[in-house]
Amino acid sequence: MLKLGEKQELTVKKTVDFGVYLAEDAEASEEVLLPRSQVPEGTAAGDRLTVFLYKDSEDRVIATRKEPRLCLHEVGYLRVAQVGRIGAFLDWGLDKDLLLPFHEQPRERVKEGQEVLVAVYLDKSDRLCATMNVYPYLRTDSPYSAGDHVTGIVYETSRNFGAFVAVDSCFSALIPRKELLRELRVGEVVSARVSRVKKDGKLDLSLREKGYLQLERDAERLLVILRSEGGTLPLSDKSDPEEIRASVQMTKNQFKRAVGRLYKEEKIEIAEDHITLL
Repeated sequence: MLKLGEKQELTVKKTVDFGVYLAEDAEASEEVLLPRSQVPEGTAAGDRLTVFLYKDSEDRVIATRKEPRLCLHEVGYLRVAQVGRIGAFLDWGLDKDLLLPFHEQPRERVKEGQEVLVAVYLDKSDRLCATMNVYPYLRTDSPYSAGDHVTGIVYETSRNFGAFVAVDSCFSALIPRKELLRELRVGEVVSARVSRVKKDGKLDLSLREKGYLQLERDAERLLVILRSEGGTLPLSDKSDPEEIRASVQMTKNQFKRAVGRLYKEEKIEIAEDHITLL
């Protein structure tokens, strides 16, 4: 069976002036053309060739020996080559660009030259297209364990759930809302710690380190901010949690622990409505 969007090893069934016809084997009736410009010199009937199958500009299934940057259901970055009246066209390494329809762009429309994270799918007309709704295509078989540090791209945010991340551009992960120290932007690259690998293989991430390491980082961060603000911050343990988060990108508990550490080390002075560097 010939499979669109996938690489296959096929048999050369017959040679014609404009290329060769390939099939699963010499007896198969379903054939696909590999154009002459793609045929290796000396190719003869019975030879096996690895090719990629897609549709040309006339909607005919055709084979190529060129390497696509993404195959069917794979996720990755592609560059926007141009924008047309029905969507954007992405450079995926083949003669015909890959269509990213406007309805598969869930946020603002992409622009020429932009690098976008997409997945490849087959539409209702059996045409290969791209979508920015990558969640269903992300893998859940990552090699990571709790405690590992990873890098990924934010592809969606939710007020209820948090930030959805594609780790290594291919593994499904979430930074839960309670772990967000600030609002993340779609397209932002983040470094995080794996806090949990769920039963379904998806990853939960945290932007915070383990307890004692996080405390050290928070205390150092608070010192840096105090110095940059002239030695005083109008914050205390009575301050609103959102005010603290906006000012120092910490939760209220993190802030209180960091203040306690610095106070014990005699590096700050605590007042009712502010802290001061000593």
